Amino acid sequence: MAKETVDKILRKYGSKIESEINSDSGNYSSSYETFKEELSKEYSGYERWANSLGNIIKIKPSKKDEEKIKKSINSAHLSIEPWQAISLSVVSFLLVFLIGLLISVAVVFINNGNFASFPLLFFFLSVFTALFLFSFLNGYPERIARRWRLKASSQMVPAILYIVVYMRHTSNLEKAIQFASEHLEYPLSLDFKKIFYDVEVGKFSTIKESLDNYLESWRGYSSEFIEGFHLIESSLFEPDEARRISTLEKALQVVLDGVYEKMLKFSHTVRSPLTNVYMLGVVLPTLGLALIPLASAMLGGLLTYVHVFILFNLIIPFLVYYLTENVLEMRPGGYGETNLLERNPLYPKYKSQSHYRKAFLITFPLFLISLIPLIFQFTPVPESLGLLKDYTFSQLGLSFLGSGSVFGFVSTSTGTNGPFGLGALLLGMLFPISIALFFSIAYKSKTKELIVEREKTKELEAEFNNSLFQLGNRLGNGVPPELVFGKVAESSAGLRSGDFFRRVNYNVRQMGMSVDGAIFDKQRGALRLFPSNLIATSMRILIESSKKGLKIAAMSLMSISEYVKNLDKITTRLKDLLAEIISDMKSNMTFLAPLLSGIVIGLAAMITSILGMLQLGNLSATSSSLGTLTNLLSIFQYQSMIPPYFLQISIGIYLVEIIFILTSTLVTIDSGEDKLERTSKIGINLKRGMGLYFVIALLSILALYLLSIFVLGNLIG
Repeated sequence: MAKETVDKILRKYGSKIESEINSDSGNYSSSYETFKEELSKEYSGYERWANSLGNIIKIKPSKKDEEKIKKSINSAHLSIEPWQAISLSVVSFLLVFLIGLLISVAVVFINNGNFASFPLLFFFLSVFTALFLFSFLNGYPERIARRWRLKASSQMVPAILYIVVYMRHTSNLEKAIQFASEHLEYPLSLDFKKIFYDVEVGKFSTIKESLDNYLESWRGYSSEFIEGFHLIESSLFEPDEARRISTLEKALQVVLDGVYEKMLKFSHTVRSPLTNVYMLGVVLPTLGLALIPLASAMLGGLLTYVHVFILFNLIIPFLVYYLTENVLEMRPGGYGETNLLERNPLYPKYKSQSHYRKAFLITFPLFLISLIPLIFQFTPVPESLGLLKDYTFSQLGLSFLGSGSVFGFVSTSTGTNGPFGLGALLLGMLFPISIALFFSIAYKSKTKELIVEREKTKELEAEFNNSLFQLGNRLGNGVPPELVFGKVAESSAGLRSGDFFRRVNYNVRQMGMSVDGAIFDKQRGALRLFPSNLIATSMRILIESSKKGLKIAAMSLMSISEYVKNLDKITTRLKDLLAEIISDMKSNMTFLAPLLSGIVIGLAAMITSILGMLQLGNLSATSSSLGTLTNLLSIFQYQSMIPPYFLQISIGIYLVEIIFILTSTLVTIDSGEDKLERTSKIGINLKRGMGLYFVIALLSILALYLLSIFVLGNLIG
């Protein structure tokens, strides 16, 4: 009878507790798989390739390599085998190499077996691409695992916070991890769900064993995360309540200190790699441009604009991207990740393609104007309009610009080369400008309103610490959550936080919603208007802790208030440490690089005009007075030079690519993976950098061209 009564009591209160904490661990098997399928799309393409091409041949890796790859695969939750990853890299190498070789040999056969027609550059690029694919795919599982760890580590602090605050009032590790997994974002939420999944499938017998196994995957990467969890585990065995709470708070402080120390170290070590990126990827290539016109003239056509395009628009940007990726991999997580952009009601407008259509309509005319020299020379358009293919400056009434042609195409034994003229070069400047304007206009239109909302959210977050303190005090005085938001809204009148609390209060009182719905509802929740991880975390903990009592909710909010204060100190200090590096790189990217490029384009135009005016034919009348100058000039083949028109287009596209790459790098260093900030900054920097480039290049071209006309005018008659 006694046993029956005990069982009855256990069933009664067990079900009550279960419903209170909303636990349903029985669904973790299916939910884990569903969650993984929905949110792991970023790497599903790689998994498909590994399961298709990776099965063509089976290459058994060494035991050491297999263990290393398997660890990366497990960390990144990939559904492949280690040998498939190795096989994919080998098969990709062979396919690209063989395709490049077959195409190169086919070109020789098409030209009647003439080996001089062998496309050496194409074959070299094919071999380079094959080697790169082999190296890239061979290390891709580790790359994915590293990115996974970086994303997951950015959520370590809120994860520990969720668990610590939950365990302050309910000393149950399993329920605390479940609570954290439900409210964390991808990918750490997936990791936490897998802890339960491994228990359910029988891999481990207890949650603690599964958790300890998971923590081992962080050994060598985040010792503070492991130490924090061990402190949380040890709090379960503390008999004294005060010591238990102290141990939990120590766990949170350990993680905060660990993040600060790692970012401090990163801020000191990142300066040198970023300087190397700028010197190797920006300064040296830009200075080297000045030599290209002379080099192309001396090499007699061996160096063409195709080579310049491949070098400056493919190889160097790829090198810069590779170097910056290595820099970003040094960045520890746990600080400065993106807010809840997708929850903002303006997000559909951000995702809309209409911004690109609008930008296209504005910039396409500029793009067409930049192609006028090619349209006039190679299409029947000018004849149909009754115009000549080219005009001299004298015909247009611009004789002060010399006697040359506006477009300046030159007929050679191999065909038409050019354009070399000043007019073509000036029109060609609109080509990269149109590309830069396209992205600048589209990105500004996409982010303009969202950035304003982001600033409002930042203001709210700055005020939120004091608001949390007020919420805690009101709850501690016995005011229920349904009424506390209205009370705090009254005392926060005129502040951004007051808008948030008024919205919650309106939803509760006027719309009849629960506190949970008033904040988190997808259609009307206040969090839609103020998307912030900090606010979401605080409100989740408020709702959960209030189920245990107002005193516990008050203590939880006080704990969050202290956490926010500490995190603000760390964030401010880290931004101060990184400010100098980011400021230097930004000035280099938007000022020095466009300035150097613009001047170099002006020098290239001057060199081309000088060599054009000093052609041997033009010097016949004055050869006696020039002495050996004509012999010296014979080594320069003017007709074989790279036209400044194409050179300017290549350097303009190169600058656009560099601004994209370096801006993304600097935003990630400063703010983490923030799509909105990155898009906004790219638009702003493109406008500034390419605007400066256009002005400097225009002034340099005109000034140096007129200088060459003035100096050489009397010499060549």
